[in-house]
Amino acid sequence: MDLQEEIKRRRTFAIISHPDAGKTTLTEKLLLFGGAIHVAGAVKSNKIKKTATSDWMEIEKQRGISVATSVMGFEYRDYKINILDTPGHQDFAEDTYRTLTAVDSVIIVIDVAKGVETQTRKLMQVCRMRKTPVMVFINKMDREGKDPFDLLDEVESELGIKVRPLSWPINMGFSFKGVYNIYKEDLNLYTPNKQTISETIAFKNLDSKELEDYIGDKNAIKLRDDLELISGVYSPFDFQSYLDGNLAPVFFGSALNTFGVKELLDCFVEIAPSPRPVETEERIVDPMENNFSGFIFKIHANMDPNHRSCIAFVKICSGKFERNVNYKHIRFGKMMKFASPTAFMAQKKETVDEAYAGDIVGLPDNGNFKIGDSLTSGEDIHFKGLPSFSPEMFMYIENADPMKQKQLQKGIDQLMDEGVAQLFTNQFNGRKIIGTVGQLQFEVIQYRLLHEYNAQCRWEPIRLYKACWVESDDAAELENFKKRKYQFMAKDKEGRDVFLADSGYVLQMAQEDFKKIRFHFSSEF
Repeated sequence: MDLQEEIKRRRTFAIISHPDAGKTTLTEKLLLFGGAIHVAGAVKSNKIKKTATSDWMEIEKQRGISVATSVMGFEYRDYKINILDTPGHQDFAEDTYRTLTAVDSVIIVIDVAKGVETQTRKLMQVCRMRKTPVMVFINKMDREGKDPFDLLDEVESELGIKVRPLSWPINMGFSFKGVYNIYKEDLNLYTPNKQTISETIAFKNLDSKELEDYIGDKNAIKLRDDLELISGVYSPFDFQSYLDGNLAPVFFGSALNTFGVKELLDCFVEIAPSPRPVETEERIVDPMENNFSGFIFKIHANMDPNHRSCIAFVKICSGKFERNVNYKHIRFGKMMKFASPTAFMAQKKETVDEAYAGDIVGLPDNGNFKIGDSLTSGEDIHFKGLPSFSPEMFMYIENADPMKQKQLQKGIDQLMDEGVAQLFTNQFNGRKIIGTVGQLQFEVIQYRLLHEYNAQCRWEPIRLYKACWVESDDAAELENFKKRKYQFMAKDKEGRDVFLADSGYVLQMAQEDFKKIRFHFSSEF
């Protein structure tokens, strides 16, 4: 197979949603169809002892939530599929924002009872900014929930995108009979089973009396009416409009009961885009180019707790990546070769000899990489940065065991490289401050330091309002500002100046008093 054909068969996408909408369960079922796993795990379940493939970190298994994006690749039909299962919890939103820079399309999971929730709205904004094509899967149809038409209206108004149902539910909750697949024109009858696939019947002629035999008279009349209403209200599915990020096809099902998932996957591989062109500061990179290029969008420490190793995740943007070939690390300006690049099934990894645009490859990292680094066959191009946002919660981090100072230092360095949180060193007293988006991140850092690095930390409160990066073209003015605000100045991990404002009023006064200083609330400037 030549380079272009290999790239065209790639489908790289993220699954995003509000916590508990069933995102990780859907990932498991997609892996089940791809033959990548043979028994689907459960995110929270007393009966199924196997935990979800994508939730492999110890804390994820205990809490029943995803705290890190995991990457899984498998073959399905003639396609190579790369899924990124993201954390839904808002405390880990930054990991999800970064992941969305590495995918070509997105599946949004919505709970039929809860509808569109806050975190889904935020993530949709990121998709809209990047014009990422979106598909919607309305989950948990085996439970009572909102009326499907009301839900479609809610998705349109809340997420600001037009929708077109490509499957339609026959009832829900206890009386859920199945879905009619509008895209393929067949009927999927529901039999609740967490491990096997339900029966599918080709059904092109809905006027046939056979429909009543399968779903009963009342349901058959309602289904015909609903489908007539759909064709009257919604325009026919427009492929280009979906690719442009203006139209979201909608599917209904129950991921837990493996229902409606195959229809979603079959339609997805046919219509979702293969790798798309990526913007760099210098030019637009076409995936079909022969030369390799890619960027680091995620770093993960301790994927194997027995070896204190970091893995840098590279999204390949163009050409073909090969093992043991020299590639240029743009920030260092030097050539590097990788003897053991890996492909992933969550934590399980295998060495790969080659990978193509659209694939995600793990590179062993001994501190060479930062999030946003570019790798190429030799050309100096810089992929547009992945921003860090100003944290909203702050704590001093202190060593709780003086004998383990080295372990703690290494743990903090590696976890901060991962982008789990941000580290600031106070210039006044030299103390280390961790800034996060949410409270849960502090618990995760403490847990991982103890279990992965054998280091104990304790948190001490600090009252801060905002951290903002400061810069100025007037060196004297910047120096004067730093002297005046000496107690509130810190350096971030890159050695950049950060002003730690302890109230909104203090920040506002600083902005008014020092007109020549620029205050940034994201690290990309």
